[in-house]
Amino acid sequence: MRLGRALALSLIVVASCRASRPPAASGGAATAAPRVRSNVLRADYAGSAACASCHETIYEAWTRSPMHNMTRVPPTAQIRAPFDGRTFSFMNDTARLEMHGGTRTMTLTSSPFGDHTYEVTRVIGGHHREDFAGVEISPSTRAPIGPEVELILPVSYVYDSASLRLKGYSVMVAERTGLRAGGVWTETCVFCHNTVPYFDDTWGALYGRNAPGYQGEVVDRLLPPDRRFHFEVTDATRLASAVDDEARFVSGDVESPDDAHAALAHGIRTLRTGFGARHFVEMGIGCEACHGGSREHVADARVLPDFAPRAAFLEARAPASWGDVTRAQWINRTCARCHQVLFSRYPWTWEGGARRSADAGGSSITSGEARDFLMGGCAREMSCAACHDPHGEDRPETLAALATPAGNAVCTHCHEKLEAPSALRAHAHHDPAGAGGSCVACHMPRKNLGLGYALTRYHRIGSPTDPVRVERDRPLECALCHVDKSVGALVDQMETWWSKRYDREALRALYGDLGARPLEATLARGKPHEQGTAVAVLGEHHVKADEAAVARQLVNPIPLVRHWAAQALDQLHGTPCGIDLGRPTADIRAAANRCVPGAFAIVDAPTAPPMHAPAGPDED
Repeated sequence: MRLGRALALSLIVVASCRASRPPAASGGAATAAPRVRSNVLRADYAGSAACASCHETIYEAWTRSPMHNMTRVPPTAQIRAPFDGRTFSFMNDTARLEMHGGTRTMTLTSSPFGDHTYEVTRVIGGHHREDFAGVEISPSTRAPIGPEVELILPVSYVYDSASLRLKGYSVMVAERTGLRAGGVWTETCVFCHNTVPYFDDTWGALYGRNAPGYQGEVVDRLLPPDRRFHFEVTDATRLASAVDDEARFVSGDVESPDDAHAALAHGIRTLRTGFGARHFVEMGIGCEACHGGSREHVADARVLPDFAPRAAFLEARAPASWGDVTRAQWINRTCARCHQVLFSRYPWTWEGGARRSADAGGSSITSGEARDFLMGGCAREMSCAACHDPHGEDRPETLAALATPAGNAVCTHCHEKLEAPSALRAHAHHDPAGAGGSCVACHMPRKNLGLGYALTRYHRIGSPTDPVRVERDRPLECALCHVDKSVGALVDQMETWWSKRYDREALRALYGDLGARPLEATLARGKPHEQGTAVAVLGEHHVKADEAAVARQLVNPIPLVRHWAAQALDQLHGTPCGIDLGRPTADIRAAANRCVPGAFAIVDAPTAPPMHAPAGPDED
């Protein structure tokens, strides 16, 4: 990309940043214009079609966007997965994708789980991959078998690799034994992949501790205490009545208890078992999934929508220490309603944290970006929309330009003192016109495992010199570029340049020896998400010396890391090894030894602390 185009992009982004930062109070209103009085109840929603006449250009772009098309029905969807009779093999099972007339089917042949044929009824996703839900049918008559329950099917199609993959292996789960359909679609993923009344998402938070489990969720319990909002109930009677109205809409004439707490428990159970596609505000992600119910705005354009949740019986409250909540914060929290994922079956997070602890760090895979951003240093002044197009599809070249010195304007809008090259050189201790002169490169490092098998940026904006990152995470973030430097050399330089002091014993506990190279030591001693990052970087930098160590990651306890290791090994080996990662671990190990003779001669297969056994469908 030419420098001029990148600079123009930066100016656009700065304009977006400025637009997200007006003076704000109570939901971020920049003027005295009235706001909708209620935007979370079913009656508050008008549907995206109501937006088209006034916002025609935005609406047209939105209808084509992957986010809007997050859930589709096959007859009208553009589907990239090849339902052309091809077969996906996994362990000793197979999945055959076929077309019968205008109907797509997936036939599973499984030794442990039996043989089943499903008609594909939903296509889910569309940015990096396609997932599917379907109803079991008779192979001979094509008629449904039993109740027409839509189940999550076990095979995904990944765009970047143009390949089929076990659906569960897009996240940090343990090895699976075969192919079987997963959870009931309406009970697992519809609240974020479609438009539903936001009120339904809040019931767990309103109930409080020990709320019955369901797919509705708000981000706050996954945030540190000083970053949590809370809902203040201002009228418990009206709250109970609103829960009763929604529960009756979902399940029929079953009256909820009058007590608000009991009504919420009853309502959650109703949503968990009774909520279906017919209860969507609309299929896919509509305008009001982000902007809130806007029926009042449609009726009177002078009444503006609001990102802050509003209802007559509750208010969303920030910690008192925050003061006025900015518009950027409300936007970010809106994004975090869905982009907040910390998968519960993988126990570890960045910053050396534990998923179920009060100080959980950031997510190491795709889908937690907005929550991670809320924990960083810029979430009050800058919104997600400063870098991402909320109404269309981000162009890869646009995002790439932000990670160059030409893209620094998105940061120097606030950090004006660093705009001059001399000031940036003094701050970064790198050439301000080189790769080390990019703000994003250092403060949002590429260390997360993306859905498309390319490292993505960690969205908890901080510094690679933060002690919590240096002393708790592997690898050192500086090693993502400086792959040849030792732990000791990098830390000594960081201390000299930025007047820091780091605990050498903590570093020895992580790496074993300060003379070790961080990436190599991470392969030997790291947690799976750290190892996944390390193999990806070694592959990108073509560090041939670590070929055997990368090959050993092909039997990592987490299959997702095996995929990254296979990709890195092909980069290092020069020719594809062609290892079938759908085979059992012993077969993969034998194939790895054939590709890289002696890879397992000295060092045993990587191990990881035990994870809890899965208790339900895959969380991806």
